[in-house]
Amino acid sequence: TNCLTTAWRLFKNLSEEQQRYEKQLIFEHPAFVKLCQQLLRDARRMRRGDLVFSLHAVVNLGVPQNTLLVQTLVRVCQEKLNQLDNRCISVLATTLAGMDKDKNVSALQAGLRLLVEQRISSIRDIFIVQNLMKCMGKDVPVFLKKKLEMAVLREIDDLTFPNALRMFLALVAMNYCSLPILNACSKKIQENVHDAPFRQLILILEACHTLQYRNLQLFSALADYVNSTACLWDKRQIILFLSACEILGFQPSELMDIFAEKVTEDPEFLNLKNLLIVLRVYSRLNHVPRVQKHLFFETLHSCLNKCLPQISNTELLKAVYSLGILGYLPHRALDELLQKDSKDELILPDDVNKEQNEMMLRCVKTCMELDSPFFTKPAFLLTENLSSLVSLNLRKAQEALIELLGDENMFRQSVQLPYKYHIDFEIRMDSDRKKVLPIAATDDHPDSSVQRLALLFSPMSAFCLGTAHPQGKLAMKKRHLNKLGYHVILIQNKKFQEMTNEDAVEFLKGKIYSEDTFSFPEATVQDNN
Repeated sequence: TNCLTTAWRLFKNLSEEQQRYEKQLIFEHPAFVKLCQQLLRDARRMRRGDLVFSLHAVVNLGVPQNTLLVQTLVRVCQEKLNQLDNRCISVLATTLAGMDKDKNVSALQAGLRLLVEQRISSIRDIFIVQNLMKCMGKDVPVFLKKKLEMAVLREIDDLTFPNALRMFLALVAMNYCSLPILNACSKKIQENVHDAPFRQLILILEACHTLQYRNLQLFSALADYVNSTACLWDKRQIILFLSACEILGFQPSELMDIFAEKVTEDPEFLNLKNLLIVLRVYSRLNHVPRVQKHLFFETLHSCLNKCLPQISNTELLKAVYSLGILGYLPHRALDELLQKDSKDELILPDDVNKEQNEMMLRCVKTCMELDSPFFTKPAFLLTENLSSLVSLNLRKAQEALIELLGDENMFRQSVQLPYKYHIDFEIRMDSDRKKVLPIAATDDHPDSSVQRLALLFSPMSAFCLGTAHPQGKLAMKKRHLNKLGYHVILIQNKKFQEMTNEDAVEFLKGKIYSEDTFSFPEATVQDNN
């Protein structure tokens, strides 16, 4: 056992190429064959610890699972299962997690689960518990997941920083979102974030995405740390971090501003892959740098032009779409895109992502028209009411508007606009913005001085995490509705639904009659495009 475990410890620290070479030498060595034969003979006489560690070493050194040696060790472990102590159970669980399912392995795993269920209340070592969580897999029964959770919570006060990092991965492996454990781990990580290796930061964010766990304080602490040490990280590392944040819908504004400066100073590192990630991150999070925003987008535009000879049709569409969301039209790439579209080369009939690509192309063409400096607000806008019935999630808003305005005729609901845009409610007001006007009267006697309000009740996922900052697609819709003559009010529907009826009425009153509603829309990068 000592010989095998020592060989494994030396072996696991080698590079992949070295491992292949050393594995061949080990397997061809005559002493290794004798060692395996001795292990096969003595398996049933071995002590429990030697048995489990021998199986662990043999499997990890790459001895095939279907050999008599491995199958014998698995069967003997099954026979001696009740004799194993907690440490041996942990090692055995780790070993089985790396093995393919066969008859003997499945039987041993089933027995191990029963044993863990019986023993879990007596296990006081948090490292062993989280190792069991990691190795038990996603198909563990819910009651056993809860028992493992309780075992962790009993020892949560002894949680160390390394254990907190590993606990995230253990919960992912078990596909179990335990808020008490995650909150405790998040607190420990925030206190010791300066000790975290960069790779661990990415793994934490990825784990949060997998577990659908959103902790704004944790994300902010990680972003602040990367922001304060940005000079130490490679630009590609920062891209990875920003990409992980984007998947969570979290906008680390300061870091994105700093990274934008790095891009303008030295854009040479932006190959096609990195460029597409940067475009996706900044467009989805709707982030325009506070300083030198035009230089930043011109730099990205220049990098995109360099990549045009090697770019695929889908990548070209994604790049132009991302810049279009931000209000920037990359002319040369756009010309090439339209040429491919006119030749029916852009979206093929058998394209797996045909619907998504068609949606992106439609958005690009809408941006070309509405974001053009030559576009003027139409004097008359053709609209239609989709339905007189309002959806359940807008029923409360409808009732609040009736109570506030006094009549259903004072607003329109489910309004369909050109360019496939839809608004939940439309309200019209006089030029002084003091009085709401009946819809029918303004339809019969169109007046250019009438102010149009569009109320959009959007899900929380349409905003950056923990803020009222709209993500890319919603921000683009708001910009385009402004161009069509609407003053847009964005409302987070989940928060609105949580209000009392009285508060909901007061909230809408404040939004509709607020001067901020009628202020000019915020500047975007397309102002000087």
